[in-house]
Amino acid sequence: MPRRPSFTAITALTLLALLAGCSADNPTDPADSPLPPIYQPEGSAFHTWDPADFAVVLDVGPGRDLTEPGDVPWESLAPSILVRIHSRLEPYRAKWVVNTAGTEDQPVVILGVPDPISGARPVISGDDAVTRVELSYWNEDRSVVKIGGSNLPSDDVVPAWVYVQGLEIRSGRPGYRFTSDSEVMGFYGRNAAAVHVEIGEHVTIENCILTDCGNGLFAGSQVSDLQVRGNHIHGNGIENSIYEHNSYTECLGILFEYNRYGPLRDSCGGNNLKDRSAGTVIRYNWIEGGNRQLDLVETDHAELRDDPRYRTTFVYGNLLIEPDGAGNSQIVHYGGDGGDAAWYRQGTLYFYHSTVYSLRSGNTTLLRLSSGGETADVRNSAVHAVAGEARLAINNDAGAVTVAHCWLTQGWRDSHDGSPSGSVTAQDCTSGEDPGFENAGALNLEPASDSALLDLGGPLATAAATHPVTEQYRAHQDGQDRAQRSVPAAGALER
Repeated sequence: MPRRPSFTAITALTLLALLAGCSADNPTDPADSPLPPIYQPEGSAFHTWDPADFAVVLDVGPGRDLTEPGDVPWESLAPSILVRIHSRLEPYRAKWVVNTAGTEDQPVVILGVPDPISGARPVISGDDAVTRVELSYWNEDRSVVKIGGSNLPSDDVVPAWVYVQGLEIRSGRPGYRFTSDSEVMGFYGRNAAAVHVEIGEHVTIENCILTDCGNGLFAGSQVSDLQVRGNHIHGNGIENSIYEHNSYTECLGILFEYNRYGPLRDSCGGNNLKDRSAGTVIRYNWIEGGNRQLDLVETDHAELRDDPRYRTTFVYGNLLIEPDGAGNSQIVHYGGDGGDAAWYRQGTLYFYHSTVYSLRSGNTTLLRLSSGGETADVRNSAVHAVAGEARLAINNDAGAVTVAHCWLTQGWRDSHDGSPSGSVTAQDCTSGEDPGFENAGALNLEPASDSALLDLGGPLATAAATHPVTEQYRAHQDGQDRAQRSVPAAGALER
């Protein structure tokens, strides 16, 4: 939790605090209904913030000194600031960019405060949104809320230690319009995002709903150490296009955890989670639908390709759900999609303690490895295709896959391709007609008391020692400790 800064650190904020009429010692909450000193979102996974630890606290909403997000002086924020946006019945129609370099002890936090009765988050809508005229917002057609990409406070700043938490951000795509910082009407591009992290380091997007945009989340190659935690990302994409996704990222170090990914908008052909990063860790998420649930392909930036983490990807503790008829029959794609194999990931995908549940009436394929340079180590997972015998395959074509201590639908095959160039090696796996979920019809995929998944797991790969499975997904958008058994269950959930 951030420490309260010294007087010298606060000096630069004095004018801002006076203009806003608030500080950490004099928040703008109405005296008859103050917030508790620590705002605690429901669920165990989220950061909590004590206003007393910040130099400046700005409150936005009904009955506050600042009624709209556009009243916040985004162009002059300094470290150690907490901006609280309070829920109201009508959406806030506002766009903004954060371009401030906070520190670990003096972060920049934009926090949505839910309705105390309904729990509804404050809604930030890009539809007819207005940008503050004092704010420099580059590429306004690309996003509703953006981190980095402004020359205010300074164009040479790399935003850092920025948290966006507890908001519903929506409606940034063709068909919606906005008023720019130059007071001109603008229109969103097809690739517009609810949140666009253009430049930054140590950025966290947490406990938000990102929906009804071209991309729910977009983050580029000038971003490092991005954390995507506990969000509901769904209902994004562009009709009849494969190029916009629920999230699309290309960073130097990225973590996805506790997120709920839902299907894209109808007739949208994008993937659920598409990533081109180095140092990718995807753990304890619920990922349902999309052309593919996971599309982990190559970067075209040398600084990412040359990072040693680019060749190793960790995917574990996830629930991957394939509705019938949902796009591609492959669940996970690993390697590349640009045609130049020299830039492909050319490394190992460690895929373990995950549950894959396919409701397809036809074939399902767990993996597509793009070339002979990719390998996959699959362990302690449950992969079930309800269509039954001979409908489940492990690998599409190329690359080498090892499958160990997994539960697989009876009659599974190496590949649905008649002459694959790759290989599948199975060790100590179990097959059956039904893995024994607690309530598959309700998508409760916890092992039942008599499940075949119990006591089925084995040791993980040596490389996975740095990423042990200590938690599991809790529905929805949360995590909890995973029971540690002497012999673990196969799959994402322990009973």
